[in-house]
Amino acid sequence: MHEDQLRRELREAGLAHQPDHARMLARVERGLAAPPQASLRARAAVPWTGRRWAVAAAVAVAVAGVVGVGGLAVTTLDRGRTAPASELPAPGPVAVAAGTMDPGSNRWWAQGDLAVTTETPVSGLVVDVRVARTAGVVSTGHWRTRPAEDFTVTATEEPGALVYRWTLKPGRTVPPGRHVFAVQYNHAEGVRDASADTYTVVLTGGDGGRATLRGGFGAAVPTK
Repeated sequence: MHEDQLRRELREAGLAHQPDHARMLARVERGLAAPPQASLRARAAVPWTGRRWAVAAAVAVAVAGVVGVGGLAVTTLDRGRTAPASELPAPGPVAVAAGTMDPGSNRWWAQGDLAVTTETPVSGLVVDVRVARTAGVVSTGHWRTRPAEDFTVTATEEPGALVYRWTLKPGRTVPPGRHVFAVQYNHAEGVRDASADTYTVVLTGGDGGRATLRGGFGAAVPTK
């Protein structure tokens, strides 16, 4: 058979073919899932003659025609597995937090109150409160409603803020309920803008689940 005629007949057969996309993809899936064979039977090398190259080219043209007509496009198969429940991280403790300026604040002194309300016991807790370093800000103290011996407390000065941190000691727990952490400081006379003051609360449950809460303390300190 003449090569031109063979090429034409292959292309016509390809154009007339209606591929079964679902079946083709299923075969690809089976091929990917099959374990590699221990050994493959060696095949004798066969010289590639000019006619064999022509036939291969014609087959490639026909296959290209089939793919073009059928609209089949195979890229990358997503074979990512779904992690079993035992490998998923445990959910963190259920809790909410709210930062407010204490009504006892005045034109020279202020107190920021952070209320953390937990619905389940907490075995790990870190509370950070950052008071933006506005004019005249100087730390005057801090307190919390939980027992003092349960926490390690630090108050450090950074270039842009006073940073208060309460860290629950190992082996201690915080029961469900409302717990307050307060920071106190002097400031320049007048109404201090507290909109840049922030808090971060990291809670850890008994099963290792972790939750993080973030927020601020509002706009200004009441004037008295």
